[in-house]
Amino acid sequence: MNQLHTPKASRNQDAGRLSFIHPVSGASAGPAAPGGLSRRSSRRAMNPISIFSVFPCTFTSVSALKKTVKKSVLTVAAASLLPLLLVAPAAADSHDDKPKGKSKSTSKKQPSPPAAMSTIGGSLLGRAGTQVTLGKGAPVLPKELSGRSWIVADAENGDVLAAHNAHWRLPPASTLKMLFADTLLPKLPKATTHKVSAEELEDVGPGSSLVGVKEDLSYSVHDLWLGVFLRSGNDAVHVLSAMNGGFDKTVQDMQAHAEELQALDTQVVSPDGYDAAGQVSSAYDLTLIARSGMQKKDFREYASTVSADFPGEMDGKKRETFEIQNTNRLLTGDYGIAPYKGVAGVKNGNTTHAGATFTGVAERNGKVLLVTVMNPDSGESNAVYKETAELFDWGFAASGKVTPVGELVAPRSVPVKDVGKAGPAKNEHGGDTAGAGSGSGNGTAADQVASAGAKETSGGMGTALAIAGGALIALAAAVFVVNRRWPSRRG
Repeated sequence: MNQLHTPKASRNQDAGRLSFIHPVSGASAGPAAPGGLSRRSSRRAMNPISIFSVFPCTFTSVSALKKTVKKSVLTVAAASLLPLLLVAPAAADSHDDKPKGKSKSTSKKQPSPPAAMSTIGGSLLGRAGTQVTLGKGAPVLPKELSGRSWIVADAENGDVLAAHNAHWRLPPASTLKMLFADTLLPKLPKATTHKVSAEELEDVGPGSSLVGVKEDLSYSVHDLWLGVFLRSGNDAVHVLSAMNGGFDKTVQDMQAHAEELQALDTQVVSPDGYDAAGQVSSAYDLTLIARSGMQKKDFREYASTVSADFPGEMDGKKRETFEIQNTNRLLTGDYGIAPYKGVAGVKNGNTTHAGATFTGVAERNGKVLLVTVMNPDSGESNAVYKETAELFDWGFAASGKVTPVGELVAPRSVPVKDVGKAGPAKNEHGGDTAGAGSGSGNGTAADQVASAGAKETSGGMGTALAIAGGALIALAAAVFVVNRRWPSRRG
């Protein structure tokens, strides 16, 4: 069984922050409804790194005649394949762990964003197209970005540095699992063991990504969360949903949590993100959700885990295990994508209707950024990861040199007076509104959010996002940064 250990923590007295010693190098870390399918159907299947906790982590881890003959053969072959094509699944939530070849562009007209979108977070974020205000010395945005929607935000203070169709409601694919995890993680003790029934797996959609959960075998909640985060296992999602009171209750809980976070572009139909009619989110909402999730210790650890050992079949009295790896290519690297330095999660997804989606968090020189990219259509292999990496590079270079075009708003349960200068009295703000004075808790800060007014409500509905106005100055000296253990080698 793989043993993946927590980096050693040390106190950086000069910076007044908790930093982490890199476990290998020893270096310290610096301070729009979609076309839908039914969600009902069946399945296939298959320990982590702690990047924030100071406690040891035990997650594992021709001639005219020839032309005529050839045409006839092709006609017969095509006719014989037609029935197979008609019964093939129309949507599948991909493992996203296989290289995707470069597809040829088609003449099909691409959809356009709606003329009117939400203005939560700032009026500029409700506009179609790219929104950015460059200052002196600011780099220009990367060229040829093809994502239908994307956003770059400061995870600590909530400033939106740049955005493109930020509130366009699009199918989210498995990035919706971030909301699933943020909603259920506080409710289910990870040491709890559950025996899986056939009924809990029967509604998993055809073609779904699976981790390999089997009926009549027992799994801990911890095992199931590894399956959700690493392999995007819809089978694990359905079992956890059953433990939460059922599929429908889980959908209701997730919707209520999205509304608490003010992720109002989000409509939940299926907890696993499987394509379903009416299921949508936005780059803005996914970024809000990721920011909330990364304040939970277990969420951070699972999201940053590169590989783990997962329970398999019973071999007599002994339980077999097999290794699973994270499908987040900026975390693990693979298929021509190098691990992005400083990345610590969070979630990728890919379905027929959603295309590729990804939300990531990364730290560089004490600055923590969140980037979400939805459905790039360049046709380039792994475009969602490449465009995310380009936006991270731009964001780190542009930080402090651009005027924010909006903000990541605080949850509804956070009183305005606790949010500091950026607390929204309403759901709409001008584009020149200052960024939310709130600490994201990316890094160990989320365990004990070093801020006045930070709180997390019972049941996991709230998030520790609020920073009292009087603590804004102290925040600069108490930023907790993201670090992770790098895999020794990835192909």
